[in-house]
Amino acid sequence: MTSILENKIKIDERVKKALKNVSRSEESASVIAVTKYVDVGTVQELIKTGITNIGENRVDKFLEKYHALKTEDIVWHLIGTLQRRKVKEVINWIDYFHALDSVNLAKEIQKRALQPVKCFLQVNISKEESKHGFTIEQIEEAITLISECDKIKLVGIMTMAPFGADNQTLMDLFSQANQLKKELEARKLPNMPFTELSMGMSNDFELALENGATFVRIGTAFFE
Repeated sequence: MTSILENKIKIDERVKKALKNVSRSEESASVIAVTKYVDVGTVQELIKTGITNIGENRVDKFLEKYHALKTEDIVWHLIGTLQRRKVKEVINWIDYFHALDSVNLAKEIQKRALQPVKCFLQVNISKEESKHGFTIEQIEEAITLISECDKIKLVGIMTMAPFGADNQTLMDLFSQANQLKKELEARKLPNMPFTELSMGMSNDFELALENGATFVRIGTAFFE
């Protein structure tokens, strides 16, 4: 089993190569280390390697790690589905929320947030029933309603690929997401810059980077 540092070095090399393939700068994308299966001590090991972006799926695990490590220089990402009843517990501790998947959730964040929260609109491009998020056809109505929430800053969109998708399917989906992000960004909507694109995980992050991802969410590749 390789060390976390060795795995980070390999991931960094793969990220640099993918960005170079499409003439993007190394500064144009960030790696989020997803720590849902590891403990606080392992997260501390990650931080020692230079990782600054930490992502958690569940509120309880997020809070456990946040309170243990809040003195560290960490950018905190909540990347999993957030139930409305849990919003008040976590929304004022996170730096980025990647799974804004309904207008009702936006309204609950508006009610509970003490300052504007950087959110990603979750878009279900593949229209899988098992995935949360807005379809492309629902986005216009969604952003109109969310525009009434001054505690939400829509910094970008987030999408997830179907499990086990082949490379062509991944390319098509990631390309659609990038095009959608560019269209929304070009509109220059108030409080909705849409400059970011969150997509790609351990098994497909290179393709995501080659198609415009600015945040990739990598878990297992750090700990194999």
